Amino acid sequence: MPARRRFALGALAALLLPSPPALAQVSDDVVKIGVLTDMNGPASTPTGQGSVTAAQMAVDDFGGKVLGKPISVIIGDHQLKPDIGAGIARRWYDVEQVDLIVDVPVSAVGLAVQNIANDKKKLFITHATGAADFHGKFCSPYSMQWVFDTRALAVGTAQEVVKRGGDSWFFITDDYAFGHSLEKDASSVVTRMGGKVLGSVRPPFATPDLSSFVLQAQASKAKIIGIAGGPPNNGNEIKTGAEFGVFKGGQQMAALLALITDIHSLGLPAAQGLLLTTSFYWDMDDKTREWSKRYFAKMNRMPTMWQAGVYSSIVYYLNAIQDTGTDEPLKVAAKMREKPIEDFFARNGKLREDGLMVHDLMLVQVKTPEESKYPWDYYKILAKISGEEAFGPPDPACSLGKK
Repeated sequence: MPARRRFALGALAALLLPSPPALAQVSDDVVKIGVLTDMNGPASTPTGQGSVTAAQMAVDDFGGKVLGKPISVIIGDHQLKPDIGAGIARRWYDVEQVDLIVDVPVSAVGLAVQNIANDKKKLFITHATGAADFHGKFCSPYSMQWVFDTRALAVGTAQEVVKRGGDSWFFITDDYAFGHSLEKDASSVVTRMGGKVLGSVRPPFATPDLSSFVLQAQASKAKIIGIAGGPPNNGNEIKTGAEFGVFKGGQQMAALLALITDIHSLGLPAAQGLLLTTSFYWDMDDKTREWSKRYFAKMNRMPTMWQAGVYSSIVYYLNAIQDTGTDEPLKVAAKMREKPIEDFFARNGKLREDGLMVHDLMLVQVKTPEESKYPWDYYKILAKISGEEAFGPPDPACSLGKK
């Protein structure tokens, strides 16, 4: 065979042979994940160090490397301030070459970080913020909402509670956008299902004395007192309600956002009977127990749905990098949307084009002290709620995925 022909055939064979190592591309030779959270403020127990621990567990369980490159986790404290959160995000993306930011409690901070992520064309996954605007009018191809939104929690709780006879409601609503959104979504479900909303009161964020607001709710005689807000008001309202005999008087409280750490802090004598919707419960089955016990060994408390979601999303993110052979943001995000999301955290999960991860939820009731048989045995699971039912269809305000 002539030398020229041998050379041509060799060159053709080289082109046809796959060479995955040469195709693998990781920017800056490291995959860097930033946990931007509240390390010392009111959101630090359900997020904070627990979210950092969950992120590091995900990296360690993955083997510490992806495509042969190291994975690192860094920490930032946004102090619940949008300007500080945005400043850290900008520095991380621009200077420290962070590839993914996760966690970010409080919607105002999360939306500020989302703006930066979109501008810098880098990925952001929020776990501890529920504003539906993330996947609605502010939706971005670079952002994902992994654990919950206000509609899912409000609709899930209101729908299942009304089905069980809780057809008259009075709301204690935190007087800011998050609380208003919870009340609006829950009210629409209650009225649509034939129930009545008897009124609402709106305490400001972090109100020190909530007695007058709880007394107004109690005086309404509504079967259900809807707690439309987050910490610290929600815990204090539940505690005050127990002190005023709300549960003993035949009324029930339904928290549109409550976390297992809130129940632990309140104690079962105060929280017993409370209804709430959650994305995750550590004691649901063998898979949730196995992961949660490993987490408990590191943190000495059980994980919130937000902290479990941090682990889940990072593992899916790293798998997507592995599968695509690159950490290029849009390619990774597209790969994450391809596969069903089924792990210890999510059941029947699917990442939609608008960035919302839709998955099944649970309506639970807090046990009485007598019903609880061991530490952190706090919930009775009353109903499973399908993701499609709870989260609903994509918001028309989001143009992603539209033809």
